[in-house]
Amino acid sequence: MRLSQMLLVTLREDPAEAEIPSHKLLVRAGYIRRIGSGIYAYLPLMWRVLRKVSQIVREEMDKTGALECMLPQIQPAELWQESGRWDMYTKAEGIMFTLTDRQGREIGLGPTHEEVITAVARDLIGSYRQLPVNLYQIQSKFRDEIRPRFGLMRGREFIMKDAYSFHTNEESLRETYAQMDQAYTNMFTRCGLKFRPVQADSGAIGGSASQEFMILAEAGEDEILYTDDNQYSANVEKATSLPVDAEPSSFDKYEKLETPNTPTIASLAEFLKCSPTQIVKNVLYQAVYDNGMTVLVLVSIRGDQDVNEVKITNELTRQAKNYDATTLIALTVPDEEAQQKWAAKPLPLGYIAPNLGDDYIAKAKDIAPKFLRIADPTAAELKNFVTGSNESGFHTVGGNWGAEFELPEVQLDLRIAMAGDRASHDPSQTLQTARGIEAGHIFQLGLKYSKAMGADFMDEDGKPKPLWMGCYGVGVSRVAQAAVEQSHDENGIIWPVAIAPYHAIIVVPNIKDADTMAAAEKLYGEMNAAGIETILDDRPGRAGVKFKDAELIGIPYRVVTGRSLKDGKVEVVQRANGEKQEIAIAEVIATIQGWITEALH
Repeated sequence: MRLSQMLLVTLREDPAEAEIPSHKLLVRAGYIRRIGSGIYAYLPLMWRVLRKVSQIVREEMDKTGALECMLPQIQPAELWQESGRWDMYTKAEGIMFTLTDRQGREIGLGPTHEEVITAVARDLIGSYRQLPVNLYQIQSKFRDEIRPRFGLMRGREFIMKDAYSFHTNEESLRETYAQMDQAYTNMFTRCGLKFRPVQADSGAIGGSASQEFMILAEAGEDEILYTDDNQYSANVEKATSLPVDAEPSSFDKYEKLETPNTPTIASLAEFLKCSPTQIVKNVLYQAVYDNGMTVLVLVSIRGDQDVNEVKITNELTRQAKNYDATTLIALTVPDEEAQQKWAAKPLPLGYIAPNLGDDYIAKAKDIAPKFLRIADPTAAELKNFVTGSNESGFHTVGGNWGAEFELPEVQLDLRIAMAGDRASHDPSQTLQTARGIEAGHIFQLGLKYSKAMGADFMDEDGKPKPLWMGCYGVGVSRVAQAAVEQSHDENGIIWPVAIAPYHAIIVVPNIKDADTMAAAEKLYGEMNAAGIETILDDRPGRAGVKFKDAELIGIPYRVVTGRSLKDGKVEVVQRANGEKQEIAIAEVIATIQGWITEALH
C-alpha cells in the first residue's frame, strides 16, 4: 500500500476527549475516528490490526477443536427472561440496548450470547454422544455504558470473541476450561503482550469459577494483587488475604461511654485512644430485588477494614431466593431520602451497633421486616471490642459476641484485600499490586443457564440431565488498544510485530529524486513479494514530517532511501528500540525477515 493512496490523516495535538495515551495515539495516528459517544470507526490501519488479532484468536481456538459460528446480534427478550437476566441487564446494570419492534415485541442488542447459544443447544443437542462441543464467534457486541471512555477500552460497540462449551459433566467442563486457559495464554503470548492470568469475580455472567487475563499497563482500570512466588494473583474484586493482626483490646469490661462528635472510625479511635483494629463498625446497605422487595443489610466489619461491594453484591444475589426473588436490582448505602421510605424512627447514624433493633424498619409488604445481618471474620474474631450503642453520641466498649451481642449466622469474607496484606496461601508472602486491562475472561458456568432455560440432553443411562456449560471471551478491539497502552513512547505507538498493521515502512525523503524513488519502488516490490508487509511513503512533503508520522503510527521497521543510497545502502530503524543501521540494499530483506522471525517466536 502507498501512503499517497491511503486515507491517512495524522494529528499533532491530542484530541480533547482522550484521557489515556493509547486513546490519544490511536486517534492522532489515524487508526480510529470518533463517530459518537463510545462509538468509533475502525480506519484501514486499525482494521488490519484487528484482523491480525482476530486471526491469532481464531487459530488458537481452532487448535482446540472449537467450531466457529455466527449468532444473531438482535435477541428476543423472552430468552433473557427465561434466564432471569432481562431485568438485571435492562434495569439493574442497565447496559443492554433495547427496542420494540413493530409487533410490539421487546428486543435487545446482544451484549453477550449465553441465552442465544443455550437456546441453540436446547434445540440441537439431544444426546451425550454429541458432547462435548465448543462453539465460538467473532463479532460486534453492544453495551450502553453509563460513561463511555478511553476509546475502544470502554465503548458502546466493540469486537469480541465469545465461545460457549457444552458438556455431560463437570469434569468435562474443567478439561475444556483448562484448554481455554492454555489457548488464551497462547493468544496473548503470540500477540507480543505482557499479561497475567488472575482469579476473577464472575459478575453478571455467573458460574462457579472464572479467570481474567490482564494486559499489564499503568492506565489499566483494574487493580491486580499478586505474590512474588507466582502462586497467587487475583483481581482486587475477588482477592482474599490475611489482614494485619488486631491489637489486643484495652478494655476489660463492658460499659457504655459518652463519645461526642465521633461518627467516624478515626474520630472514635482518637477519642478513646484505641486502635481501629479494636472497633467493630456496622455498615448499613439497602438491597432491592427484582420482585420489588427491599432488604436492609447490616454488615459488621473491623474498623480498619472496608467492605468490598462486589463481594457483598454476590452474597445478596445468593440470598435472593430467601426473599422469593431472582435478581438483585440495586445495592446502595441509603441516604436520608431512602431512609424515609422504610425507617420507622430516626437512625443513630455513626453510632449503630450490631444489635440495631428490627423495630427501626417500618412494616410494609415490600420491605423485609428484619435486618439481614452479616459479619466479616475480622469482626467475628474480636474480643472486648468497641462498637456503637444505637444512641447518638455514645459507644460501648468491652463488648463480646455471645454475651452482649449475638454473632450473625451469616459470616463470610467481605473485606477489600490490599497491597501489603499477607497472602492466605503463605503468610510469609506479601501481596503486591499492579494495574491491568481485562482483555480475556473465561468462566465455568456450570448449570446456571441450562437449568433456567431447560437445556437438557439424554445421558447414557437414558435419563435427561442439564447441560454443563463454559463461557470464554476475548475483547479483540480491547486487545488492540491495550497493546498500544502497554507499548508506546513520547513519539507514538510501538506495535508488537505480530499485530502491527504492516511490518515495514519505506520512507522516501524526496520523491522528486529519481534515484531514491526508484530504489524505494524496487525495495517495496521485493519486500512485499518476500512476505514482508510493507507500505511506501511516497507522499510529497518534508522528510521530517514523514519520519514523525512513521514513528507515530508505530510500524516496527523503517527503511529510508536517503543519503546512504550512494554507497548502496539504506538506513533501517527499529521502532522498538530506536536503533539505526545502514544496511546494504541486498541484505535488507534477509535482515528484516530475521527480525520478524525472532519477534514471532
